[in-house]
Amino acid sequence: MKKVIHIVGARPNFMKVAPIHRAIAARTPLQQILIHTGQHYDVKMSDVFFSDLGLPAPDVHLGIGSGSHAQQTARTMVELEKVFLEHKPDLVSVVGDVNSTVAAALVSSKLAIPLAHVEAGLRSYSRHQPEEINRVVTDRLADLLLTPSRDADANLLKEGLEPDRIHFVGNVMIDSLLASKERAEQLPVLKSLGLAPHGYAVCTLHRPSNVDDPRVLGGLLSAIAHVASRIPVVFPVHPRTRKMISEQGLGSAFERNPNLRPVDPMGYLEFLVLTSQARLILTDSGGLQEETTALGVPCLTLREQTERPITVEEGTNEVVGTDPDRIREAADRALNGQGKKGRVPEYWDGRSGERIADLFARFLSVEQGSLRAVSA
Repeated sequence: MKKVIHIVGARPNFMKVAPIHRAIAARTPLQQILIHTGQHYDVKMSDVFFSDLGLPAPDVHLGIGSGSHAQQTARTMVELEKVFLEHKPDLVSVVGDVNSTVAAALVSSKLAIPLAHVEAGLRSYSRHQPEEINRVVTDRLADLLLTPSRDADANLLKEGLEPDRIHFVGNVMIDSLLASKERAEQLPVLKSLGLAPHGYAVCTLHRPSNVDDPRVLGGLLSAIAHVASRIPVVFPVHPRTRKMISEQGLGSAFERNPNLRPVDPMGYLEFLVLTSQARLILTDSGGLQEETTALGVPCLTLREQTERPITVEEGTNEVVGTDPDRIREAADRALNGQGKKGRVPEYWDGRSGERIADLFARFLSVEQGSLRAVSA
């Protein structure tokens, strides 16, 4: 039996792997091994997502933990090499752009194990973002480049990657959203927070460029406080962000404004309830840009670039940067009913996991090196 290893490391990975794992189990005879690197190790940032998404417990948990980019990537590579040599996979599947992704790509390439990259081809064209480095390196090494949108295909072709490595499969994260939305809506999240549907905003911040610089973080909090002067803002606080707010003495933004409501990170289903019925979302998360487009909720991206331009071109996303005045102006427009309207992009239809499962099965049914015979 041919064997596929899935790598998950951080919270965004789980929503992408779950539909693929489920589709492979239902549609193919492939054996699957799930490896959790432990890049996210907090229970609310990691473990609860497995139960929410119906993922089985990991077959291997590496427990890598935090550290600098070099430390985290290096530790992951050392441990993954041991696992790959023991299990001898026929294909390694990675998703997204976290350090676990590029570590697995490097190890599989060195061991001559075929590599599939789900969510290939996304580009911000800013090498100041560590994730951009991870995306570019992983795409260079991958045998199967599985793209979520047509612009990602164009990016890969522009970089000179062979067309027969590129397969447009759609956005697998939307599979999880569509499969979970009805179940999530049964949860009493809004009632427990005293919120009315479409009567509140949601904010998330976690990127180092936003939270590690006290000046930038302070400006963002002031803009978010302005939104909270008009409408309650629920703020699930990432551990990194909470730490920086405390260290930089920025907690007064919450003390002065009872409408600005910090809460602990939520599980996938709880957070989906919150985002699906929000009036506005402010975020630096790439995944939330996609989810808000699928949900039809206006989104303000608190970054200078996005690697998901389709959410701006076709969806509900507006990239507003980190200037507080610009954020306030955009938020006021959205709250006044002038937020972006969009449409759901092609192949964001809940069947991307099935397309990926079928592609993996076809790829592994031919002799290694015969990728040219595989078509999407």
